[in-house]
Amino acid sequence: MSTTASPAAWLAPRAAVGVFLAFALAYFFSTLIRAITATLSPVLSQELALNASDLGLLAGGYFFGFALTQLPMGRWLDRYGPRRVILCFMVVAVLGCAAFATATSFSGLLAARVLTGMGVSACLMAPLTGYRRWLRPELLLRANSWMLMTGSLGMVAATLPVQWLLPVLGWRGLFWGLAVCIVLSMVALAWRVPGWAAPVEPVGAAPPAVGYAEIARHPFFRQMVGIGFVFYAGMLAIQTLWAGPWMVKVAGATPAQAAQGLFGINLCMLVTFWLWGVVNPHLARRGWSAERLIAWGVPLALAVLALNVTLGAGAGWPLWALFCVCSSVGALAQPAVGMALPAQAAGRALSAYNLVIFAGVFAMQWAIGLASDALGGLGWSEPQRLRGALALFGLASALAYAGFLRAQHRRAAGAAG
Repeated sequence: MSTTASPAAWLAPRAAVGVFLAFALAYFFSTLIRAITATLSPVLSQELALNASDLGLLAGGYFFGFALTQLPMGRWLDRYGPRRVILCFMVVAVLGCAAFATATSFSGLLAARVLTGMGVSACLMAPLTGYRRWLRPELLLRANSWMLMTGSLGMVAATLPVQWLLPVLGWRGLFWGLAVCIVLSMVALAWRVPGWAAPVEPVGAAPPAVGYAEIARHPFFRQMVGIGFVFYAGMLAIQTLWAGPWMVKVAGATPAQAAQGLFGINLCMLVTFWLWGVVNPHLARRGWSAERLIAWGVPLALAVLALNVTLGAGAGWPLWALFCVCSSVGALAQPAVGMALPAQAAGRALSAYNLVIFAGVFAMQWAIGLASDALGGLGWSEPQRLRGALALFGLASALAYAGFLRAQHRRAAGAAG
């Protein structure tokens, strides 16, 4: 059974560029919203007296809302198509931003954060589902990497630009502005993204039944679960939240300096994903699959993490940028999962794996905060407890990597047998 889309469904280059840019604009704002809590954390902590676990829960609320929608959204994407689904979801994102801008309590902020996460949860899955049908197979990894590059640009915008606008607009004004920007991106999506029709099957062929149970049992999907839920999700938790508190509480930076550091980290990630998009087709032709790149890249990332925890105050933003860059191999798992399953199940496969990642980000963001508070109860200083919490994350990632290697060995042995 072929898992590729029909050539008749592939978009012409000019149309493909327009579709990519429309989706990229929406994803830019979704990642800006995702990462903005790292820059706003000093202001929110001071204004609402938040502790580390509160801050982790607030940031993780976005990912919780994101995770809630993934399974039904996967079915809707396969049935109704990317344009219709993303436009409906982004209405919820506008409401979430407005609710955050008007919230007066921590519970109100958390509810608004969950609502916003639900609203932008289609901003990556919708384009990846469309690309699975509309782009030639050799361009899928490139399109995925360049979408993530756009996401990194949103994270860059969530650092210094937000820090500069904060005294002018306030954090409430920033979220009103984001609501307006999301509406504008919806206009671009409605204009450029094509409609959706059920794929035409060859005469006499019946489409295979591929539900979430089959996806969850797929050997390749199961092999990538630990990498997505622990390792890659933990990197996103650090990039979007804990890198900021580390620079302030461990490295002794001011909030403005921490925003500059976050800017540097996200700029490095932007360049990294651009480079992945450039080199991925060439690597694939030379036999460097996503699986092989992950097998080589994870140990390098964990070595950098161990160095950062050991150095403590000596680990500034350049070393955390290096950790995030090395960890970017984890992003290759998602399109690889999509290509491992039939094209007509792309929405469900991608959304199922996205659920793994973003449930993991919620868990990792909150768990790091809980671990930090728990170590504080043992009398550890603030810098020591954050170092200890990230060391525990490193241990969990090493265990997840061991599970990945074990599953890889089993798959190889099964293929050989």
